[in-house]
Amino acid sequence: MGELFFDISLGFEGFQLSAEARVALHGITALFGPSGSGKSTLLRVLAGLETQARGTITFDGEDWQQSGAGIFVPPHKRGAGFVFQDARLFPHLGVHGNLSFAARRAPARENGINMETVIKALDLAPLLPRRPASLSGGERQRVAIGRTLLSRPRLLLMDEPLAALDLKRKAEILPYIEKLPGTFGVPVIYVSHAIDEVAQLASRMIVLSNGTKIAEGGVSDVLERLDLPEAAGRFEAGVVLTAKVLSHDTGYHLTTLEHKGQKLVMPLANLAAGAEARLRIRARDVALATKQPEGISVRNILTGTVREIREEAQTAHAEVLVDIGGAGLRARLTRASVAELGLQPGTPVFALVKSISFDRRMLAGGCELS
Repeated sequence: MGELFFDISLGFEGFQLSAEARVALHGITALFGPSGSGKSTLLRVLAGLETQARGTITFDGEDWQQSGAGIFVPPHKRGAGFVFQDARLFPHLGVHGNLSFAARRAPARENGINMETVIKALDLAPLLPRRPASLSGGERQRVAIGRTLLSRPRLLLMDEPLAALDLKRKAEILPYIEKLPGTFGVPVIYVSHAIDEVAQLASRMIVLSNGTKIAEGGVSDVLERLDLPEAAGRFEAGVVLTAKVLSHDTGYHLTTLEHKGQKLVMPLANLAAGAEARLRIRARDVALATKQPEGISVRNILTGTVREIREEAQTAHAEVLVDIGGAGLRARLTRASVAELGLQPGTPVFALVKSISFDRRMLAGGCELS
């Protein structure tokens, strides 16, 4: 399996980017961080659109840039497809014309990407006769992704492609993006500052802050880290758990899942028994108790042990990481609660998670909860 390696720097007025990483060439890798952290700039450097950048970029053993040796491969020779925030479709061409434009100019690369496969994978057939001006934002981005794929890229770079869409349109297009690497065999680097998108799409993530890489690793591992509150966003901080569907209760419209030997209940999900669901649980939706709770409405009570506590001296809050069978669950509590409960690493606790806190957009395969 190949990899993308980069060790680059780029400075301009008021900002300095300096980042290094190795990215496996499979699946989706997210570049994550707050606005202004350097995510989009780094993506442009990888595409060859920032000629002032210095350093090294190697793709699957090929040197795209070696500043010390005077090597700089121009964008059109790198084989990287770029999907921008705005679709940038040709307004004078219909959807079919936009797709054909890319297909006609694509290199003769045998990777199975053609008009038929792209139209089918992105459900573009009903849109073919229409003009871009008549499309919704989500439809335009699907066409833009299709047009980029038809350039037959070896690497797909996506710069916050859902930033201009509302939640409904995002939910519609996320499943299409999620399937791209598996369907077309093209690795994806996906830029976003929305943690829900990263949690659903990516297997690995690189976190940037002020132009510097501050974390890298599997999505679940990185989201468990309590030392990244500013970069990850305190309000949306949480973890991703993978659970197996056990059964459905159609009478009460509930689905029961299993994670690490413990059961979870959530609103009825359109998933078959035995299927896996990727669930994101926000730290603000988790409460902790040191005794088995009784007579409460919360249905999800998980047993665990406190692994780590990080108090915020300048606020009323603290982040607590609870080990639940090897996986981590974050809880955002007040510092007073931590003290009153006597919490410390090793303390046995019960984690209370409301079923409604499971993100409806996080089901595997993009299924909606009903």
